[in-house]
Amino acid sequence: MSSLLKSLKLIADPTRVRLLRLLRGQELTVAELQEILGMGQSRISTQLSQLRAAGLVGDRRVGKNIHYGVTEAAGAEALWAVVGQAGDELPEVAADSAALALALRKRSDKARAYFDQLAGKFGRAYVPGRSWKGLCEALIKLMEPGVIADLGAGEGTLSQLLAQRAERVIAIDSSPRMVEFGTQLAREHGVDNLEYRLGDLEAPPIADASVDLALFSQALHHAQKPARAVAEAARILRPGGRIVVLDLLRHDFEEARELYADVWLGFSEVELEGFLKAAGFSGVGTAVVDRESEPPHFQTLLAMGTR
Repeated sequence: MSSLLKSLKLIADPTRVRLLRLLRGQELTVAELQEILGMGQSRISTQLSQLRAAGLVGDRRVGKNIHYGVTEAAGAEALWAVVGQAGDELPEVAADSAALALALRKRSDKARAYFDQLAGKFGRAYVPGRSWKGLCEALIKLMEPGVIADLGAGEGTLSQLLAQRAERVIAIDSSPRMVEFGTQLAREHGVDNLEYRLGDLEAPPIADASVDLALFSQALHHAQKPARAVAEAARILRPGGRIVVLDLLRHDFEEARELYADVWLGFSEVELEGFLKAAGFSGVGTAVVDRESEPPHFQTLLAMGTR
């Protein structure tokens, strides 16, 4: 009974309840737990250490990694009943389940890891005529023509590239100066199928079901309510239209709020996936597609879905 009492004392902490629920169904590494829980390594390691000392969690080495999982602790049935009830009271548990599914999907996605390594080598060694710009230009030519909404377009560099292939591009920005600058630039370069409109990400001045592709390129973290902005993208898309979101992976570089007027410090894959699914998108997928080599090592997150 004393062992059970000690265990009950341990699970009075919400973080340890979340850990036990995750580890009961699946062995996980500290790195995976960091991603799922959105917590730092030291905090998770401290909690795991206490659970190990109580005999509730064990570990085993798998290659270079250490995997943690629950043990057959004394008084298990009574303990897990309490853990289950306690977890039902925690609002974070639903997000934990979604994050766990994503972490396991990424673990099995060995092909993505391989191609990430290849992408990291691109541009490190000089090869005449090979550049990211050249590659982008080629891929744009393969794009299906259609109407594109560039939401949070800024000065419109991407909008002008997309206009080469698109039937029409509607560039939305909340800054009158940006809209004026982009309009003038498009006029000077004879880009007749690019239209700038002054508007907000959460209420873009675009008719319902009128575009084929809605794009947020490093813009969503400037929205006051990003979920609403994604829902508005769903509104303006035709059936079968697609959404593409390029944004920052969640980070802790607080200076970004002052330096870049960022409202949000990026998003987790689970958050972004949740925004798209809540807005009615299907076939939703996310991936971390880039990591900057210089501090603070911002990472770029890609999310896509179909209306």
